[in-house]
Amino acid sequence: MPSFSSSVQDLLPFFRPRGVAVVGASRNPAKLSYAVIRNLATGAHRFPGPVYPINPQADEILGLRCYPSLAAAPDPLDLAVLIVPAAAVLAAVEACGERGVKAIILISGGFREIGAHGAAREEEVVALARRYGMRLLGPNGIGVMDTHTPLNTTFVKDMPPSGHIAFLSQSGALCGGVIDWALRRGVGFSRLLSIGNQADVTETEWLAFLAADDSSRVIALYLEDVKGGPAFVQALAAAAAVKPVLALKAGRTASGQAATASHTGALAGAHAAFHAACVQTGVIEASTIQALFHGALALTYQPLPAGNRFAILTNAGGPAALAADELEAAGLRLAHSSPATQDALRQCLAPDAAVTGPVDMLGGAHAVDYGRALEVVLADPASDGVLVILVPQALVDSVGVVEAMAAAAAACPAKPVLACLMGAASLDAANQAAHAARIPAYVFPDEAVAAAGVLWQRSRWQARAFATQSGGLRAATAAETAIRRIAPQVMPDATPAEAAARQTALHAALAAGEQALDAHASEALLAAYGLRTPATRLAVTAAEAAEMAAAIGFPVALKLISPDLLHKTDVGGVLLDVRDADAARTGFEAIMARARAAQPHARLRGVLIQQMLRGGQEVIIGVQRDPTFGPLVMFGLGGILVEVLADVSFRLAPLTRPDAEEMIAEVRSARLLNGVRGQPPADRAALVEALVRVGQMAVDHPQISELDINPLLVMPAGRGVIAVDARVILA
Repeated sequence: MPSFSSSVQDLLPFFRPRGVAVVGASRNPAKLSYAVIRNLATGAHRFPGPVYPINPQADEILGLRCYPSLAAAPDPLDLAVLIVPAAAVLAAVEACGERGVKAIILISGGFREIGAHGAAREEEVVALARRYGMRLLGPNGIGVMDTHTPLNTTFVKDMPPSGHIAFLSQSGALCGGVIDWALRRGVGFSRLLSIGNQADVTETEWLAFLAADDSSRVIALYLEDVKGGPAFVQALAAAAAVKPVLALKAGRTASGQAATASHTGALAGAHAAFHAACVQTGVIEASTIQALFHGALALTYQPLPAGNRFAILTNAGGPAALAADELEAAGLRLAHSSPATQDALRQCLAPDAAVTGPVDMLGGAHAVDYGRALEVVLADPASDGVLVILVPQALVDSVGVVEAMAAAAAACPAKPVLACLMGAASLDAANQAAHAARIPAYVFPDEAVAAAGVLWQRSRWQARAFATQSGGLRAATAAETAIRRIAPQVMPDATPAEAAARQTALHAALAAGEQALDAHASEALLAAYGLRTPATRLAVTAAEAAEMAAAIGFPVALKLISPDLLHKTDVGGVLLDVRDADAARTGFEAIMARARAAQPHARLRGVLIQQMLRGGQEVIIGVQRDPTFGPLVMFGLGGILVEVLADVSFRLAPLTRPDAEEMIAEVRSARLLNGVRGQPPADRAALVEALVRVGQMAVDHPQISELDINPLLVMPAGRGVIAVDARVILA
C-alpha cells in the first residue's frame, strides 16, 4: 500500500474504495452506465469489492442486485460514480453526502464546457460536495482506472495490462485511444485519470497524489488548460524530484495574440511559460502524444545512462544511418567501439560486418549474433547505452532476436538498451516479447533515438538536482531543491535600503496613473536593482540638447521620449554618434519634427541625451506576465531585429543563477558573447547577475505587465553590463 501524506489521503477512495455505487445504472447495453457496471463487475479486471447499481426501476444488472437509492445501498460504500442528466446531478450529490460517500466521479456533461449556465450549475455542485466534505472528480470525464486494485470506473471496453506508468489526461477520448494502443503493444499502466473540468480536484492535487504513489514510477500528463499556476509549478517540481514526469500540452501556438507594447510581449507566445515551467522543474516536455508514451516507456523499463554515448547495433545500414543522424538532436553522441571491442566483435560476427560504429552485423544476422554482439558492446566502456535495430528477414526469428537481446541486457543492467523493431505486420509477437522483457521497442529509428534522448535528459536533470552548485540553492532533499528553485525569494544581497528603494521605484508612476515608464523614467527602477545606465539627461528644447550633450561629452545618442510612441526607431526617433553641439541641436529638431509628422497628437516629452558607449555586445532582457504562471523572463541578442530572429529563451521568475546560465546557453547567437574575430569575451557573470535581478524585479512588482531592456550592453569581462534603453509597461 502506498504511503500518502494527509494532504492527499482523501483522494485514495478514488482508487481503493471499499465499495462502489453507480448512480444512473442502466440495464440497456447501449448505455454508458451499463458499460461502467460491466467493467466494475465482470472480466479479469473486476473490482474485488462490492458494486451497487442504483436504479429504482430494476432488480438486477449483470447479476448484481440493484438498489432504489443510495440510502438503501449497504455498507461499505466510499465511491459513487454519477451518470445522470446534468439537471439531476445536484440531487444525486446531495444523496451522496447524506449517505456518507467520500468521493464522487461525475461522468455527466452539461457543465462549464457548455457556457455560463453550465458553469453556474458546476459551482453549485462543487459547493454542495464541499459542504459534505466529499471530493469530486470531473465533471465531463470518463473516470479512473487502477490496474493494481483493480478498478475501472470508465465505460472504455478494456483495461491495459498492469504496469507502472500513470497517465493523467484532460481529455477522456484520448484515454480511450491510449488504452487501445497499450493493449496492442502490451504496455502496462498503473493508473489512468480522466480529470474532466477539474471542478474540485485539480491537476495540482493529482500530481501530489501520483508523486506519492508507489505503483506509479513514471507520470505522463496530457494538459489543455492549466488551472493551478504557481502552485501547479511547485507540484511539478516536487513530483519530478522523486520520479520522471513527462508532459504534453495542447495549444502550443496562439491563433491570435493580443497586441503588446514590448518585444518580449510579442515573442512570449502561448506556450513559452509552460515550456519554461517544464525546463525549471525537470519535467520532460513531449511534442506529440506518441513521444509522450515512447519516453514514458523507456523511463519505466530502463536504467538512466551515465553519459550520452549510444552505440548502434543493426542488421541494416540504412536504418542505422537514420538513427545516427538523429542522435545530435536528442542530445546524444554515437559511441565508437574501442579496439578491444572491435576485436571481440570480429570473433563473433561475419567477416564483412562493420565493427566500429554503428555496428552493422549485416542482413543474415541471427538471434545468436544479436546476443553475442550486444554482450560485447554493452561491456565496452566507450558506450553508455545501446540502440538495437532489427529489420525483419525471412530466415530470422524476430522473437528469438528479442529474447537474445533481453538476456544480454539482463547481464548488464546498468546500461539502457532500446529496440527498433522496424515494421509492423510480422512483429506483433516480437513487440510483445520485448515488453514482457522490459525492453522498450519502437517502430522507426527516430522514435527509438528520441526515447534514448529522454533517458539522457532525465539523467542530466538528476545529476543537476543533486549536485551542489555555487550559484544555486542548497536544500536537504531533491524535492526541497526543486521547489525552492521556483519559489519566490528576496535576493540575498539586498540591503534594507535597496529593498526600500525597490518598493518605492514605481510609486510615483502608479500614483500618477501612468501606464508606462520610458527610458528616462525607468532609470530609478533599474538603479534600485543594481543595473547601471549611461549618463543621460532629458532635453525639452534644441538649446538644452546642445548644452546637455556638451556636458555629457561627445559623442552622444539622441532618443525620443513619448508615452505614445514607444517604438522610437519606427518613427525615426533615434540618432546615434552625435559629435558636436550643432549636430545635437539640429538632431533634436529633426527627431521632434519626425515624431509630430508620424502622430500629430502624440505627447512629446522631449529628447533623451545619452552618453554614447563603445564596445560590448547588445542583448535584450525582458519580462512578460503570463496570466496563469506569472512573470516570465526573456533573454536574447538585442537590437531592432530581435522579433524577426526570435532567437530567445524564457524562464519563470524568480531565477536562480543556474537558470540564467541555461537561458544564455539556449540562445544560438549567444556564442557571440565568447568573443569572435579578435573581440574580447563579454562579461558573462555580470549578464547572469542582471538576469537574476530582473527576475526578482518582476516578482517584487506585480504591477509590471511587460518590460524590455534593449539593448543591455554586455561589456568585456570584468566591466559589467549597462542598460542602454528600457521600457516598462504597467498593468
